[in-house]
Amino acid sequence: MLVIAFTLIPETMLVRRLLVVSALALTAHAPLSAQARKSYTRADTLRGSFTTPARAWWDVSFYDLHVDISPKDSSIRGYNGISYRVLKAASEMQIDLMEPLVVDSMVQDGRTVSFRREGNAFFAKLTSVQPAGSTKKIVVYYHGRPQVARNPPWQGGFSWATDSLGRPWVVTTDQGMGASVWWPNKDTQADEPDSQRVALTVPDPAINVSNGRLRSTKNNGNGTTTYEWFASNPINNYAIAVASGSYAHYGELYSGEKGTLTMDFWPLDYHLDAAHRTFPQALSMMKCFEHWFGPYPWYEDGYKLLEVPNTGMEHQTAVSYGNQYANGYRGRDASGTGLGMKWDFIIVHESAHEWWGNNITSKDNADMWVHESFANYAEGIYTECLFGKDAGADYIIGNRRGIRNDKPIIPPYDVNDQGSGDMYPKGGEMLHTIRQIVNDDEKWRGILRGLNKTFWHQTVMGKQIEGYISAQVGTDLTRVFDQYLRTTMIPTFEYRVTGRALEYRWATVVPGFDMQLPVSIAGAPMLVLHPTEAWQTASIPGAGKADVTVDRNYYVNAKDATP
Repeated sequence: MLVIAFTLIPETMLVRRLLVVSALALTAHAPLSAQARKSYTRADTLRGSFTTPARAWWDVSFYDLHVDISPKDSSIRGYNGISYRVLKAASEMQIDLMEPLVVDSMVQDGRTVSFRREGNAFFAKLTSVQPAGSTKKIVVYYHGRPQVARNPPWQGGFSWATDSLGRPWVVTTDQGMGASVWWPNKDTQADEPDSQRVALTVPDPAINVSNGRLRSTKNNGNGTTTYEWFASNPINNYAIAVASGSYAHYGELYSGEKGTLTMDFWPLDYHLDAAHRTFPQALSMMKCFEHWFGPYPWYEDGYKLLEVPNTGMEHQTAVSYGNQYANGYRGRDASGTGLGMKWDFIIVHESAHEWWGNNITSKDNADMWVHESFANYAEGIYTECLFGKDAGADYIIGNRRGIRNDKPIIPPYDVNDQGSGDMYPKGGEMLHTIRQIVNDDEKWRGILRGLNKTFWHQTVMGKQIEGYISAQVGTDLTRVFDQYLRTTMIPTFEYRVTGRALEYRWATVVPGFDMQLPVSIAGAPMLVLHPTEAWQTASIPGAGKADVTVDRNYYVNAKDATP
């Protein structure tokens, strides 16, 4: 999901202000204090935890979603067939659907299932105890008027919009908020189906575009048409999307790492010419990202870019686009360098999520940095692909001006919370800093590609990503990740010059922080220092007050502590 120019765009309502205690800020696994626990409710746990008793025993294998959409009265009606594998015997099942939507019935094995509602969670009393190892299916029928998106995509839900000609234009956005805002499912990123059908019925003459491949189009003879789309790969629930409007279509074939990839473009019909001018950037994006991150993860399902009335969202294989067919982000460049005005931000950022967020998906919202830090970093990679390594660094370093250091990037787990918006620019800076530690661009590229290969089509905890990077670098980066992800402190290189001696140390760091730092003294070539929290001394040429400069590619502060 896009967040940029943080002082200009409001945070989502779902991002609560986190009460952070010093122990949580300084350690990787510090338990929450009693005070912090009180800021979360049982509803937060039901939504945010994937290990609760009514969720942990079953694994989704297939969603069969059918929904009729009525712009006339802003209502929907439909059903979802949930196929699942039983991991251990159980009799009660949590299925999520947000108010004010109503479940009409649940059916299993031809029998009606009783259920109780607790806020946005339904607990179904299944027809029989589910034996471990079996495969079962339950069908949930529902209807109602879903929550309306108040500020999409950041405050999501259904958007009942119209285009400039007054024609209905209906889309959904629900990252963070949850897919259960419009369809019943196991609303956690930790459990993805192996595949999914999305059959959406919309009033004529609108066209619906959704995830995967279009399998069939059926005119129902009553002024509506059903578009059946099918995603043949695992897909995260917030990536499932409605996009119904007066679309035109054209396509390209891309010769990529896994063969021929179909790239389809769906602008509004009166924006077809603008799309032909702007959307070709998707091909250069694909070439760049396949080089750096590995093959596009969804060759079987294709790549689509489709116009929506909000800024955009990373809906898997159906990337939403609303950047008004212009470079930058709505006329702005977050880096302040001008480089961001040379390419279309939404095409690049949201498409990067096909690797970072869709291919590799965080199990818990607390680890959304896995999605957003890498997508932010990908913007710099694309700049590098176009204009060279120095330009890519300029862009990433320029993004520092958006860092607030207001709260840690990683909040508590199991409560559907998200940390600071710094997961975008600060997370990108962290990755850029780690690239400098690696100091071998081919090895770094191998790590990025290796992540997508090792965790191909998987859901992960952030610690798995941290551990993989450390192992591949060959250096324990635990404290580096702790510093940037779990505190609001910027490492400070403190130094003082006395005669021909440079004294230096790390300050404002987590205990045991260990990161090399290239430093230039009096204009001499860079030398690599290994500061610790204790003062160390190095000999320097000349005498008196020397000019000390740290490598700009490391996200650190420098402070002259000379008396």
